[in-house]
Amino acid sequence: MISSAELRGVAAFTDLPDDQIEWFLGHVQEISLQPGETFVRQGDPANWMFIFLEGLFQWSGEFGGDVVALPAQAGEVSGVFPFSRMKRFTVTGRALTHARLGKFPVAQFSDLIQKMPVLTTRLVAMMSERIREGTRIEQMRDRLASLGKLSAGLAHELNNPASAAKRAADQMRDMLAKMRGANSELWRLSVNDSDKARIEEVEGSLLESRSVQLDGLALSDLEERLSSVLSNHGHADAWDLSASLAKCNMSPGTLTALLTHLDSHTAGAALARIAASVELSILLGTIENSSCRISKLVRTVKEYTYMDQAPVQDIDVAQSLDTTRSTLAHILQPGIEVKRTHAPVALSVSAAGTELNQVWTNLIENAIDAMKGRGELRLRTFHEDNCVVVEVGDSGPGIPEEIKPYVFDPFFTTKGVGEGTGLGLSTVQTIVRKLGGNIQIISKPGDTRFQVRLPVIT
Repeated sequence: MISSAELRGVAAFTDLPDDQIEWFLGHVQEISLQPGETFVRQGDPANWMFIFLEGLFQWSGEFGGDVVALPAQAGEVSGVFPFSRMKRFTVTGRALTHARLGKFPVAQFSDLIQKMPVLTTRLVAMMSERIREGTRIEQMRDRLASLGKLSAGLAHELNNPASAAKRAADQMRDMLAKMRGANSELWRLSVNDSDKARIEEVEGSLLESRSVQLDGLALSDLEERLSSVLSNHGHADAWDLSASLAKCNMSPGTLTALLTHLDSHTAGAALARIAASVELSILLGTIENSSCRISKLVRTVKEYTYMDQAPVQDIDVAQSLDTTRSTLAHILQPGIEVKRTHAPVALSVSAAGTELNQVWTNLIENAIDAMKGRGELRLRTFHEDNCVVVEVGDSGPGIPEEIKPYVFDPFFTTKGVGEGTGLGLSTVQTIVRKLGGNIQIISKPGDTRFQVRLPVIT
């Protein structure tokens, strides 16, 4: 039997009057447990508040899409608290050691509130603190999940130009070897100044026009025509050489003129040098473009995270929105078209850039998810009264009327288990309100718009 001294050993009951303690003991049920024995299972009706008196306990179940285990010990109060809206237990409770606990029935909460107001206040405070802690954990998980997706996307985006630069660098080694071989052959043949000038003129002309590169049928057709010219002039390696010269965009007329003025040995070495020289230039261009792409991605990440910048500053919302869109480019499927409509003049708000980008990230990700790989993502900014309005819209199926009132509620989600925490839009609303603004939903099939209104800096 639970004694009053034992109950007072629980912090929430320590200084309560004797008559209240006696009333509570008259309605609590004592339970003794063996190690591993459960005292409540996930899905059971939420009918009890538990007072842990002796031993170690554990709550286990799904939390934010993961299976987790939370410890508990003697001296804690858990289960259902007054004013809780929980209908069924979402976790399973079990003893880890020999243990004892008290069970207080939810059916007695109305009397508890009247007879033990101090305890009620403490229990409500405990419940609020646990809700805040649960929300904090979920928000942290949500941010980590977003960071994971962003990192994976950036890794993919960086890998493409990095791989292209690596392939180009590897190919440059082969081209340098071919150029050295061709130069050695030309030196051995003691080419006269007139022929040297003609070779350098053709090489220079092709280097200047290297930006015009053919592909597909046009490239194949040029290869065949160049191969025919080479064969007519007695070059046995016509096919291999024609492929390299076609990449350089050499015209059959230029090739014919060069072969007409040079003997076959000199022409072969000269063409090998020209092809290697132009291909080296093309490969350098590939490395340059890849490096620029990597630099641009790094710059986008710095802009998205506001690295090395003040926490709160004046932010151009259109630029902020476009930076976020660029950062999320890896999740934009080919079937999704982006339409941007921005105000003709810059509209700025005072905010923490990282928080503002978190708002755009959640809204854009939700819009993309809603369209299932095909549709139109609409990003718009405009001025209205004393506010800047940022609108993120999509052509998805829309939000059902019965769901609209709940979309900003914490933990509310229409996604499957493990696919969403239900905190994205709740976080969006919290940040927008913190900035002195509001968010509204306009939705019908084919046209869903989230409109964020923030005080504009004039």
